[in-house]
Amino acid sequence: MTVGMFLYSDLLFGQLKNDTTYFERFPEMVTGRFYLSRKYTGLNIKDRLGETPLLRYRPNSTLNMGVGASYNVFTLNLALGFGFLNPEIGKGDTKYLDAQVHAYPDKWAIDGFLQIYNGYHLASEGQFAPASQAYYYRQDIKVREVGASVKYVFNGEKFSYKAAFLQTEWQKKSAGTFLVGAEIYGGLAKGDSSFIPKKAMLDPSRDFNKLFFMEFGPNIGYAYTLVIAKHYFIMGAASGNLGLGFTNQYGLEKSTNWSVNANYLLKASTGYNSKRWAVNANYVFSNVRLAKNNDFNNSLLTGNYRLNIIYRFIPGPKGKKILNTINPYRYF
Repeated sequence: MTVGMFLYSDLLFGQLKNDTTYFERFPEMVTGRFYLSRKYTGLNIKDRLGETPLLRYRPNSTLNMGVGASYNVFTLNLALGFGFLNPEIGKGDTKYLDAQVHAYPDKWAIDGFLQIYNGYHLASEGQFAPASQAYYYRQDIKVREVGASVKYVFNGEKFSYKAAFLQTEWQKKSAGTFLVGAEIYGGLAKGDSSFIPKKAMLDPSRDFNKLFFMEFGPNIGYAYTLVIAKHYFIMGAASGNLGLGFTNQYGLEKSTNWSVNANYLLKASTGYNSKRWAVNANYVFSNVRLAKNNDFNNSLLTGNYRLNIIYRFIPGPKGKKILNTINPYRYF
C-alpha cells in the first residue's frame, strides 16, 4: 500500500500574491483525484575499460491505483498495487519503500527522496540469465538512497508548479522561470556477491559488491509551461547539479574516490486543465552519478510517473466545517 500525505509549507514560506491573468488558485475547493502511478530506483554500472557491458539493474515495482484529495495546504493520497494491474511476469520480487515528496510552496520547488529496495533483475531481459529462468534475478541486491533538492522559483507570481503536478491551480497563460538552489544525496548499494555476472567479468580483481556514496552541491535550471487555448498545456523543467562527493567501493579491497559529478533532475507534465476538470500525465526523473572507482562509472536513477484524473468541487457546509478543523491557517 502506498500512502502519500504532506502539508506543503506555505505556512513557513508565506503565500505569494499571484498574477491571476497567468494562473488561478482554488483555495475554497477540494481537488479530488483518481490516479495510476509507478515509482522505481535503478542502478547502472558502466565499465569504462569495456571489459563488462553496461549493466542495468531494475526493480520489479508495482503499478499502483489510488485516490487522493487536496484542500488548501493539505494533500492526502492512498494507493494500492492491485493484482490485476501487476500480473506475475517472472522478474522476481522486489520489496520496497519509495517515499517521494514533491512540494511547491510559493517561490520554491522542494523534492525529497527516500528509497529502500530489496531485489533486482538485470535488464535487458534474458541477459546473463541461467537456463532455468528468463531473468537474471538477484534477491540479495539492496539499494538505499536519501536525498533532497531545493530550488528558488524566480517567477513564482506567473509560473505555477502546482498547476502541473498538484492540480490545485490552473495555469492559463504560458510562463517560465529560472531555478537556483542546492541538492544533497547519500546512500549505498550492496549484494552478497559481486554486482558483475561471472561470465561478464574478464578480470576478477575488479569485482565489487558494495558502494557507499555521499555528495552535495548547487544546482541551476529552468522550467516552462506552454499553454494552448487556455486549457491545454505542456510543461517541462530541467535542472543540473554539480555535486562534490565521494564513493567507497568494496571488493577485494576498499577504494575511495572524490570527484565533482554532473547530476540532473527532469520533470514533465502535459494535459488539460479547467476550473472543474483536469487530466494530466506527469513524470519526474533523477540521475545521480557516483564518483568513479577502478574505472567504473556508476549511477542511481529514480523515477516516478503518474496519470491523474481530477475533479474540483466546493464542499458543503458540513464538509467545509470538517476540513476547516484541519486547516492550519486557522491558527495564524
